[in-house]
Parts: sequence; C-alpha cells; structure tokens
Amino acid sequence: MTGLVLKLTPRERVLVNGAVIENGDRRSKFSILTPNANILRLRDAIRPEDAATPVKRVCYIAQLVLSGDVDSGDAQKQLLSGIEQLSQALWDDDSRSKLAIATTAVRNTDFYRALKALRSLIPREERLMASRLP
Repeated sequence: MTGLVLKLTPRERVLVNGAVIENGDRRSKFSILTPNANILRLRDAIRPEDAATPVKRVCYIAQLVLSGDVDSGDAQKQLLSGIEQLSQALWDDDSRSKLAIATTAVRNTDFYRALKALRSLIPREERLMASRLP
C-alpha cells in the first residue's frame, strides 16, 4: 500500500482537500491513498503575519494551494520564481538539494512535497538571519 501516512495526536486538526478534520481523544494513524490530495497539518500552518521571510513567503504560497485558497496554476509560477530567488541566496549543497526537490515537486504539481522540502529550509534561514543581526 502506498500513499501518505498521517499520525495524529489527540485533538490534532488537519486540512484535507479544504475540509478541516479533527482527531478524537486518542492517537490515530490513517493513510491517504488518493494521489494529489491536498493535505495540511494545521499545527504546521504558517499564518499570514508570520510569512515575513523569503523562505516562509514561498512556503506560504504552497500552503495556500494546499488549503484551496489559490489556483495551482497561478501559484506554480510564483513558487518557481520564489525558489529561483532562494537559490541565489542559499548556496550550500543541502539547500540546493532541498530546492531541487521543491522545484521538481512544483513542476509535478505535488505541492505537499514542495512545502515539505521548503519548510526544511526555515531553520537554516533563521540561523542565517540571526548571524547577520548586529
């Protein structure tokens, strides 16, 4: 069996194809078998006011596609442009690898995988920005 496996804590909420689903009182695990289903853990969601850095802004665009708030065609262009801009600043091999994964995912309209790859760059961005503060 293939697909995305979600492990949810009690009362955790997840957005599946635009519908908010809340887990019950116990931990649970379930598989999403439908290809290209739009899934977003609400605990991982970036709020608009928190999308204040380059990586978070690109993540936010991918998140809007998953939530159904933005057309995937329009977002695809914005995401590819944002990833290209990030590649100008993030030169290390690991970052380039994550950006390549995100680029391929966006081109394949796999916005969940793109968001996952981009989110992994947030801690690196935070370290870089902290090191540049006086």
